[in-house]
Amino acid sequence: MNPEVIRNLQDAGCDEETISQFLACCQSGSDRQSMKLLKQHRRCLLEQIHDDEHRIDCLDYLVDQLEKAKNKMK
Repeated sequence: MNPEVIRNLQDAGCDEETISQFLACCQSGSDRQSMKLLKQHRRCLLEQIHDDEHRIDCLDYLVDQLEKAKNKMK
């Protein structure tokens, strides 16, 4: 397998198990399964982004509430 592909998978945050599964799929000619693995990892990354966005929204709300309370006291 091309080392650039492995490096790309690592850069994309794939763990060793996912990389091994992907390589095994490629070696066996199972393009469908290898694409499924990549799409599954992409969904996980996107879910993490959404979770982080929610956390940021919570912090933004808290900061906003604290600033409003501070301004009320002035």
